[in-house]
Amino acid sequence: MSDELRTTITDLYRSLGDRQAFDAHLHPDLTFWESDADGLLSGLPALDDLRDRRATRATGSAPISVAPEHLRADAWGDTGLVRYVLRARFADTRPDECFRVTDVLRREDGSWRIVHHHAEAVR
Repeated sequence: MSDELRTTITDLYRSLGDRQAFDAHLHPDLTFWESDADGLLSGLPALDDLRDRRATRATGSAPISVAPEHLRADAWGDTGLVRYVLRARFADTRPDECFRVTDVLRREDGSWRIVHHHAEAVR
């Protein structure tokens, strides 16, 4: 089961840039903490709002890759926990951006979906 969880997270970031494919990995009622958000956010509409705000603040080119590293995954029945470092690499001189991430997943109808996401920028 932990391999399924690692595959889910890897597939999630492979679909970055395709909002529909990315969101297929998320539970519609997910909650999430992000370093650039003031508090706990809930639901896909809140995520869309955060994405739109990020797009208006973006400077420079987008990362050339965003990928999880050092994945650790555990499952207990239909509940899963994945911890990893998320690294964004850029083509220009900007340093990599890294985040410590914890995702809680629930298996429903045979597939794992994130129900809670916590990402913290590593300074």
